[in-house]
Amino acid sequence: MLRQISEDVRVNLKDRLRDVRHVIRQSRHDHARNAAVEAEGRNSPSSPAKGLEDLLGHAASVVDDAMSLAEALVPHERPASADAATVRSFEHYFRSNGRGPSLDGERAFRRDMYYLAKAIATRKTTGAPRIYEASLAAAHAAMRKRHADLIAELDIAAEPDERVAVAAVLSAALLIELVEHRPIRFGESAQGRNLDLEVRFLAPLALACGLATIGVDDLPAADMLEITMLAADVRHDRIVQAYGKADRLGDLTTVFAVLLAHLP
Repeated sequence: MLRQISEDVRVNLKDRLRDVRHVIRQSRHDHARNAAVEAEGRNSPSSPAKGLEDLLGHAASVVDDAMSLAEALVPHERPASADAATVRSFEHYFRSNGRGPSLDGERAFRRDMYYLAKAIATRKTTGAPRIYEASLAAAHAAMRKRHADLIAELDIAAEPDERVAVAAVLSAALLIELVEHRPIRFGESAQGRNLDLEVRFLAPLALACGLATIGVDDLPAADMLEITMLAADVRHDRIVQAYGKADRLGDLTTVFAVLLAHLP
């Protein structure tokens, strides 16, 4: 129990530090927005306020550079590149250790989904979302609580068609939990959440777990990323429509079953 509390505190602290890092990066003197203002300011009379803004911008740059250096020096299990994000099966992420849920499985889920989401963000041109590990942990806990019976079916699904069927419903369930817990967030707007955009980022995560579960986790990481993003984009409208149905789990399962059956 104490170990889990400690893990929760650590995860939430990492998310808060990332929020601080985001604010610092937005305040850098060479940030695109601030750089434009600074360039404009060179052609206008200086003022004490402008001088203070420049000073704060350069200070933010120094702090950000120092944090980047410290981050590079601290040992951490992370992909060597954006395209090297690893994805494992549902069994790996939700296995038990004989006494209860495996904390290693939760950690692997948080780590892999975090870096996969970052890899997707580097390939998308729509915004730069913030990714929250605490929300990924909450989605993982909800999957284990609400869909334990489906996870258990993986132990008895021996035939390929059976595994595809179970992987499809688990992928659908994971997408629902991810959307509900919002691990990927964009800048707040007056219109509120952009569900269409969130699904565009989250559907590849769920599909990748499904692909790994049916036995194609030996694909190179870059190929897995490319396949899941392309497939999710092609069926994006269908996925969004299915999510909006009364039986969203059933309708999403149908979409994912077709994708999993025809992808390598």
